[in-house]
Amino acid sequence: MKVLAINGGPHPNGNTAYAISVIAEELKKEGIETEVITIGNKVIHGCLDCGRCFREQDEKCVFEDDIVNEVFQKLKEVDGIILGSPTYSAGMNGVMSTFLDRLFFINIANGNVLRHKVGVAITALRRSGGIPAVNQLSKYLEYSEMVIPTSNYWNVIHGLAPGEAKEDAEGNQIMRILGKNMAWIMKVIEAGKGKVEEPGAEVKVMTNFVR
Repeated sequence: MKVLAINGGPHPNGNTAYAISVIAEELKKEGIETEVITIGNKVIHGCLDCGRCFREQDEKCVFEDDIVNEVFQKLKEVDGIILGSPTYSAGMNGVMSTFLDRLFFINIANGNVLRHKVGVAITALRRSGGIPAVNQLSKYLEYSEMVIPTSNYWNVIHGLAPGEAKEDAEGNQIMRILGKNMAWIMKVIEAGKGKVEEPGAEVKVMTNFVR
């Protein structure tokens, strides 16, 4: 089994990356591979709401000169996903928001390949705003009908300078438990294939409140 981790921070060795590594270490103990992609240092186009991904359904966004289309293809091959973002101002950072808007539009437009895969959302920050950031990230997982493991507290770790998150004992425990629970859920799902019937997907009902 394999997990794809999206590091929304700009630093491959920053605190968000460190938090992901703690989870990945627990996954590794259970024989689960983790690939980490850092996007916070890349130029990502914002969604234009052009609707092309829904019209064409060819697993592509109209922008083909950034990493979004490439990452979507990786999503199809993995069993789980980690969304990690730094918190700069009481929410996930701008690059991550831009990236996820497009990535998850492509996902929904092309049959929701993430449905019933396992997903977790985490954030690293100096002091405050972590819970809103995790809530924002989790909405993408919820909308995609993903299975979301929990830890023993909110999925937040604290640190400002690179490496400071290692000193957050509670934050480290949160990430370790999250990794253990993620691995367990992934194995439960794998063990249930062919034994427990998966509920069928429903066609999305969309209600507009202004008519």
